[in-house]
Amino acid sequence: MALAGWAHVARNADGGHQAAEPGLQAGREVPPPMPGSRAPPSTRSSLCSACPGPAACDPSTCRAPCTAMGPRAGALVSRGLVLCMWLTTHCAGPHAEGFSQEGRLPAGPTCGPGFRCQAASQLSRDQLSALIRRMASQQVLLKAWQLSCLANLAALHGLQSDFPLHPPDLLLFYNLGQVREADCQAFTRRAAQGDTELLANLPDQRAALQHSALACLGVSHPPRLSASDLLLLGVLVCDMEASSIVASDPHVLQNLQCCPRLTPAQQAALNTLLTSGRTALGPPISWNLEGLQALGPLATYISSSLWMQVQEAVGLGFFGSMVAACRAGRLSQRDTRRFVTSFLEAKAKAKAKLMSSRPKRGTGRPCIQGNITAATLQDDLFLVHYDCSQLESCLGSRVLRANLDPLLQHPLPAECQRVVKAKLARIYPSGIPEEQLQLITSLVYLYSVVEISQWNITSRDTVMALLASDVALENQTEAILQKFLDHKGNITSALLVAIGGSRLCWMSPQQIQAIRPSEFRLAGALDTSSCPQSRKNELFFKAREAFSSNRITDAYYDFIRPFLGGAPTEELQRLARANISMDIHTFTNLNPRVLQNLSVDNVRTLLGQNVGDLQKARSHPAISSWLRSLNKSALGELGLDRDPASPTSPTRTHNTPWTSHLTSTWEGPGKDAPSSGSPPAHLGHLPLAVALPSSLLWLLYWGALGPVGTHNVL
Repeated sequence: MALAGWAHVARNADGGHQAAEPGLQAGREVPPPMPGSRAPPSTRSSLCSACPGPAACDPSTCRAPCTAMGPRAGALVSRGLVLCMWLTTHCAGPHAEGFSQEGRLPAGPTCGPGFRCQAASQLSRDQLSALIRRMASQQVLLKAWQLSCLANLAALHGLQSDFPLHPPDLLLFYNLGQVREADCQAFTRRAAQGDTELLANLPDQRAALQHSALACLGVSHPPRLSASDLLLLGVLVCDMEASSIVASDPHVLQNLQCCPRLTPAQQAALNTLLTSGRTALGPPISWNLEGLQALGPLATYISSSLWMQVQEAVGLGFFGSMVAACRAGRLSQRDTRRFVTSFLEAKAKAKAKLMSSRPKRGTGRPCIQGNITAATLQDDLFLVHYDCSQLESCLGSRVLRANLDPLLQHPLPAECQRVVKAKLARIYPSGIPEEQLQLITSLVYLYSVVEISQWNITSRDTVMALLASDVALENQTEAILQKFLDHKGNITSALLVAIGGSRLCWMSPQQIQAIRPSEFRLAGALDTSSCPQSRKNELFFKAREAFSSNRITDAYYDFIRPFLGGAPTEELQRLARANISMDIHTFTNLNPRVLQNLSVDNVRTLLGQNVGDLQKARSHPAISSWLRSLNKSALGELGLDRDPASPTSPTRTHNTPWTSHLTSTWEGPGKDAPSSGSPPAHLGHLPLAVALPSSLLWLLYWGALGPVGTHNVL
């Protein structure tokens, strides 16, 4: 196995942008690639599938194929293409200033700003083709709802057959029933470089993608995949069942390295495969440091029973390298803590077995390893030498007060974290000082609302430090923000962007109402999809208050779209009358109870020419519940005339699509339904990786809108 580096490159994520206009959002800061960290789904999958032969995912050697734009489109000098080239050429250009009512363009640290999909829908076939190819060569990162829009436009213009030159993520959204059987392997190879997590709201499309790929290979079920099969399937293996992982060629490890996470069943299958000795590592007793490092992120899933079989020197060497990577920020604390907990559990079991054969000593808990010093905390094997009981006995108050940061850089197990919290309570009985609060991010989840009430939070930096991670829980988020507000702090747009949209979910209704509309506008398209329904409702009305001055329907929809999960029935009916053609991802996030109030005509009008995308999401809980309330005739009107819960097979086309040989949970569009590739009339934003002059953006924006008088007004 080749040594695998774990590139820590972040995909654009909702809630990490700096800009104001919804849909024109940038992702969180992207740290440079560093050995030892995990790549995100998009990066991992492209690296994994692109590696020739059974090599591990290595960002230093693997690059996604077909990144060239291909033949230039020629001297197309229309305004649309010129704008498209500007939009893509400036991917890595300087960042524009933050959005304001004067029209300045929002920007962020990575590929986020872009233009409305309505504008893209007005491009000619050649212009759209050039744009998509340029996106592939520039490795532009789009969100799921944007890719769905672009896939529909590509299908309208008959561009799906150019898939080798298209971004892998885009292929995930294509109508699989339109892929010719002769192209199935090439299509699968390209699509398998994409990020299947983008299909989270399209379960039928995700299942169909995997089933179609297996049908293309002609493998049995459950599949026993060969090395060549695995090389073709890439990240699609991440959806395989545990039994298939165990039965497949051991090169399945390279595929699994590209998965964003493993289910408990997949983790068990991984350990079964590693125990068998069939992999290149051999049996656990023969493992070496290089082989463990070649496992990449999979090493964090190794069970304690397996660690007990590994030679001590090898295990300790690997432990030190993992902790060093974590302390340097190259590996997440969550992943490292999973590994550390399993490794230390194995060490404790071995120690207990050894001690059971020796005479028992006194029952006290003396400091056996020696007092902990600043120098001790620099040792990457610190947690091996000091278990949680020794941490309690050997860590003095003076050392803890002066070295809290280096201590918490270690991936402390939960029991050790509680030891540190108790010691801090004894040092600071009246509450932890604010300068120390900024260091305890990993401990926040342990504190009660009463304990947080003793803190003094006056700085926005302190709030950001405490809430920037995903550790703080609901009540703690509300309590931390309230302490800040009690000291005359304000929830600004910068703070909302910094802590992310998910934190809005955990604000109290009173805190949400305290956000000034101007700050809410400047915060932009915060991702609130994970919020409980009650918070979505509150956030929608706050968003409507903030954006109500936008009386042009298209502009208003662009701003309000991220918050429509809390919209009432009347709002959705009004948007339907405005012909906004809602994308399927926004539709799946609507309030399920409100969705039940919508008629077939409401839904068909709301989705517009995107209604065919219901095929890809029919098993989504909200969609499935709504479909079950319809009769057979209504389902037929939507092209869903079969039982939504029953397996169906895709419609066969004249191109003999490869999916026609497969029975799956996905079915192609009915004869009366628009294809999933049908174009939207008004599809919102299509952000690209660019920061461009505001004059250019507004030219395209208003050019797409046309005269104000020709558009519906709310």
